[in-house]
Amino acid sequence: MTQHHLLSAASRTLSLKAIYKAGEDKAYETFRKIRWLETGGEAVCPRCDHDEAYTISTRRKFKCKNCHHQFSVTSGTIFHARKLDYVDLLAAILIIANAAKGVSAVQLSRDLDVQYKTAFVLAHKLRETMTSETRGLILSGAVEIDGQYHGGHVRPSNLKENRRDRRLKRNQTGKRRVVIAMREKQGRTITKVERTEAKGVLFALDRLAKGSELHADEAPHWDELEARFPMARIDHGQGYSINGACTNQAESFFSRLRRMVQGQHHFVSPGYLHQYAAHAAWLEDHRRDDNGTQARTVLALGLAAPVSRQWKGYWQR
Repeated sequence: MTQHHLLSAASRTLSLKAIYKAGEDKAYETFRKIRWLETGGEAVCPRCDHDEAYTISTRRKFKCKNCHHQFSVTSGTIFHARKLDYVDLLAAILIIANAAKGVSAVQLSRDLDVQYKTAFVLAHKLRETMTSETRGLILSGAVEIDGQYHGGHVRPSNLKENRRDRRLKRNQTGKRRVVIAMREKQGRTITKVERTEAKGVLFALDRLAKGSELHADEAPHWDELEARFPMARIDHGQGYSINGACTNQAESFFSRLRRMVQGQHHFVSPGYLHQYAAHAAWLEDHRRDDNGTQARTVLALGLAAPVSRQWKGYWQR
């Protein structure tokens, strides 16, 4: 390689580094402005709420002038003890928020050029922040309720004489779960994972405001709710919407969740199904928002959420 080619390659390398540094600086400023919105991005101590701090520019940290606590823009948040650059964290948020049917951890790891387990934990941290938006929310008005089963597939044996009746309980895996969804008409969606759809009765009693109008199908376990709420029942054998009674909004959510699980993740463990369901519910509720609004909302939720109890550290499961 000639000296000219060497100088040209070195110049391109320096140019790429400058571009990356500029992107990293802008991503860092975005984190600051969203976390400390009231002060225009000026640091506020998470320990004593004092709004004056020294800047430690070499490490992008701050030192509170009041209690002398050292902190960063991600201290005490879901991104606490981060190891990825800010631009990579922002890229992950953009990818997950903008993927209409979700994105697998394998694909995320390739997009960010990180290990699979790093992408897996980061994605679940973001799903945890999405869940926080509706934690404890009480639904009201016209609300639809329904359930959808996931998991527990038993692969049939190769030879016909070795195949078992998969409808019998003794031949099942015990991993099958139902996602119960309650969705306000033109409103929010909340979910819960149970072993049977009948457990949705307690879910409804806990998360529905008095006087709410409940829409459900003809499954007999919903009969118990008729004494507590005015109900509209729909027999799907006769139609999908009759005299205003329907569960089409809940079915719309289940359509997204089914495509997310089957098309992107292919398999979801029962222990994590509730987070994927909450992710699909968040996407369904924010489907009318533009991409920038979706990403800013997820980032704001992440910076407002405390350190995760389940997803601590870098990649611990």
